Amino acid sequence: MTRILFYLDEPGRELWQPVFEAAMPGVDFRVYPDWGSPEDGPAYAFVWEPELGLIAKYPNIQAIFSLGAGVDHLTRDPTIPLELPIVRMSDDGLKEGMAEFVLMTVLMHHRLMPRMLNAQRKRHWQRLFPKRARDLRVGILGYGALGIACAAALKPLDYQLAAWSRSQKPAEEGVKHFTGPEQFDEFLARTDILIGLLPSTPETTGLLNKQTMSLMPKHASIINVGRGTLINPDDLVAMLDSGHLSGATLDVFTKEPLDSNDPLWDHEKINITPHIASITRPETAAEYVARNIEKIEQGQQPENVLDRKRGY
Repeated sequence: MTRILFYLDEPGRELWQPVFEAAMPGVDFRVYPDWGSPEDGPAYAFVWEPELGLIAKYPNIQAIFSLGAGVDHLTRDPTIPLELPIVRMSDDGLKEGMAEFVLMTVLMHHRLMPRMLNAQRKRHWQRLFPKRARDLRVGILGYGALGIACAAALKPLDYQLAAWSRSQKPAEEGVKHFTGPEQFDEFLARTDILIGLLPSTPETTGLLNKQTMSLMPKHASIINVGRGTLINPDDLVAMLDSGHLSGATLDVFTKEPLDSNDPLWDHEKINITPHIASITRPETAAEYVARNIEKIEQGQQPENVLDRKRGY
């Protein structure tokens, strides 16, 4: 019998057991704190932001599945054994949700909706005339499974798409690829709307700062849906206030929830959403976990295993 040790300290915990029982008939689904004993037999952890040290107390855990795409909530726990596989969430529901959100926000910045909403609040009848989609250069910063899904959603609108990745990606119709630090500045310089999808690693922390954002074209905008550590918030505000950047949509932050007194809330050029760009959907996530547990038990490599050296 497969055992799942589930941890989620947020509303909606009750949604998960029924979908796992449907996807994995006979599963022994344990919701924390009812994890039983480490001697109960092999198990798999399916968790989001578990207490530090909790995983290490259960040496019977064979692999950890992150409930979300990010794994920094696990890598910051020094007690988790380095040899224990961590599987990043990359189910179809997560990719579909991210593609929907990115399509919506790219269109909002393209069609100047943040400026129109500000005009509405001031009761100012302001007519604005955006560029054609084919004349706008959209850049995807981070081109893993989520970035690929976003590009697929944007291609039909005929934007000039580009993507930057740490490692070389296969050639692809409709997307110009940039690779490595040596092409990063060139990528920024051709990007009118930037979509941040990079994971949180020492190399990506503060990657978008005053120096790098100044390389972007005047009046460019930023959409950050990856990790809050990507952007230096003070530098972002400075670039917006100077007029070099025209706007930003932020879904992720270094501290969440965002403090109620944080000045980002009131900035007229910043749109804030509470880390909901893509939410893991129970049905597709359960199918993803079940498929990968089957791979593990057949001696195969599961999908999207964390490379600890790279940090993603």
